[in-house]
Amino acid sequence: MSTEQEKNWYVIRAIGGKEGKVKEYLEKEIRASHLEDYIFQVLIPKEKVYTIRNGKKISKEKVSYPGYVLVEAKLEGQIPLIIRNIPNVLGFLGETKEDSRKMKATPLRQEEVNRILGLVDDLNEKGEGQETPFVVGEIVKVTDGPFSSFQGTIESINPETKKLVVSVKIFERKTPLELSYTQVVKE
Repeated sequence: MSTEQEKNWYVIRAIGGKEGKVKEYLEKEIRASHLEDYIFQVLIPKEKVYTIRNGKKISKEKVSYPGYVLVEAKLEGQIPLIIRNIPNVLGFLGETKEDSRKMKATPLRQEEVNRILGLVDDLNEKGEGQETPFVVGEIVKVTDGPFSSFQGTIESINPETKKLVVSVKIFERKTPLELSYTQVVKE
């Protein structure tokens, strides 16, 4: 009854905070049961988040979609059942009880996959202007570098490079500094 199916990306719903365990268990199952011809990739989309702590820029990875794991697979035969039976898996995104009984799942559209994987990042291009957390003329405090604790006024903003030109008074003279978004905080 197994029909030849193409490989697609699917979203697995997982218990929040257990995405890493789901990926680990699934990869172990792939190796143990030799499912490499059916399950190709298991991904947890993550993004880098920068914060400044004690004047130092710290980066850490944050799960982009908590409670979800992406899997590239051919859902043939028992593969959907194997995935559903992985510990901490709640099922496939958008599935109904009927889908569950029929061992069906809805694949992601290619545009969604591209966006999630960052191949074609339409949203960032469109939203870049809105993501700029600063405004020209705003007063900011430098938190990093040799001019740490100096106050200055934003003269210009470059959203593409995420850099600012901040005018700081040094020895009663205005001096322009090029700083990244993470090197300043709003006053």
